[in-house]
Amino acid sequence: MKTLIATLALAACLAALPAQASPFGKSPEKSAAEAASQQLQAVTIWVDASWGFRNQGAANDLSAAHRAFYQRGYRVVSVDPYIENGDLQGFFVTYEKR
Repeated sequence: MKTLIATLALAACLAALPAQASPFGKSPEKSAAEAASQQLQAVTIWVDASWGFRNQGAANDLSAAHRAFYQRGYRVVSVDPYIENGDLQGFFVTYEKR
């Protein structure tokens, strides 16, 4: 019984976490700043949608990433979803210097 309760508590905690924008381990803001400081013409990041609320969380994370890159002079070139075993895992997003 204790194991079931602990498992349910862990599942509830994990479900409450928002989707994370993770450009290969960095925040979108940090990746955008690095891309701009290195004067990269294009950059691709990973926006994770495998945790938490996929529908709204991933959309919010994509919006935050787009905003961070736009503020540093980049535009969205492509947003490619990655689906594994029928489940949305995240998006590869490519930005290009305007």
